[in-house]
Amino acid sequence: MGAPSALALLLLSACCGTPGWANLSQEDSQPWTSDETVVAGGMVKLRCQVKDHEDSSLQWSNPAQQTLYFGEKRALRDNRIQLVKSTPHELSISISNVALADEGEYTCSIFTMPVRTAKSLITVLGIPQKPIITGYKSPLREKDTTTLHCQSSGSKPAAQLTWRKGDQELNGEPTRIQEDSNGKTFTVSSSVTFTVTREDDGTDITCSVNHESLDGADRSTSQRIEVLYTPTAKIRPDPPHPREGQKLLLHCEGRGNPVPQKYMWEKEGSGPPLKITQESALIFPFLNKSDSGTYGCTAISNLGSYKAYYTLNVNDPSPVPSSTSTYHAIIGGIVAFIVFLLLILFIFLGHYLIRHKGTYLTHEAKGSDDAPDADTAIINAEGGQSGGDDKKEYFI
Repeated sequence: MGAPSALALLLLSACCGTPGWANLSQEDSQPWTSDETVVAGGMVKLRCQVKDHEDSSLQWSNPAQQTLYFGEKRALRDNRIQLVKSTPHELSISISNVALADEGEYTCSIFTMPVRTAKSLITVLGIPQKPIITGYKSPLREKDTTTLHCQSSGSKPAAQLTWRKGDQELNGEPTRIQEDSNGKTFTVSSSVTFTVTREDDGTDITCSVNHESLDGADRSTSQRIEVLYTPTAKIRPDPPHPREGQKLLLHCEGRGNPVPQKYMWEKEGSGPPLKITQESALIFPFLNKSDSGTYGCTAISNLGSYKAYYTLNVNDPSPVPSSTSTYHAIIGGIVAFIVFLLLILFIFLGHYLIRHKGTYLTHEAKGSDDAPDADTAIINAEGGQSGGDDKKEYFI
């Protein structure tokens, strides 16, 4: 009974189960790889690895099941495909200048019993073309409403379009998507409608493409718009605070598109215009008190006119220091500074002499205590003593 029972267990194991060591061997012999994403025109690397090669070689084949490499041996003559690494445990190849047609599942195989395979999906990104803006009609007038259209082809997957006016974002229509004739890439389009103001004159309207293949790079197109608007003006005096006797220029600074072609100057209460000219300045060669008053400047263009006002108050003349007096003032300041320095020097010198003279007088007084008095008289007396004529000195 023992032998048949053992044989039955062996048959049962063979039919219904696999020993643990066999499962481990199968797992070790299973190759593995990874999916890759590449931008069209770029390079992709396919890497296949296996732990237990069982004395067999690895092989790469393309989506059409054409063998690319069997071990280190090239099978398909395509110079874009190159061997990177070939060992019993790894087979790596590279594909350069990738095209949209290269997209698909690539198979890594190892010819064990049974044959084991691993799949690597290559996704090729189509780069969107530079967008094109249409629909602009130049020039526009202030408060006109305009619509611009933007289109970009060749993206895969479909790109997204955004609009800007200067640095301000514009809300355009949602991006429309249409498949290209090649069946792989897409053409996207969008439109934007807005009302223009005078501040929009010279502003760029920009359409930008957003797509993962660009990796953050800017791909956009701009359309600069021109807006016609009526003129504005303001009067600027030069000098800002005019005084009697000075020369004064009143500048009429006109702005508009088109720019003002004429300027008309008037003084309220003086009757006819003072001046109608293409020059924007009104000149007063020598201001008088009688020039005070309110002046008007009308800037005139083909689209209209605008009048600005300025009230002129002529102030009393004020003495203006001449260059000669300024020069004299500078010289006087320098002389005063030198005199001040000399005065300080004399004060220190006098103080020094006084202190040293006092010391000298003190020493002189001490020396006089040992000398003869100033009132000492030397008297030569001739007298006789009993012994003869002797000369004697007497100190009084």
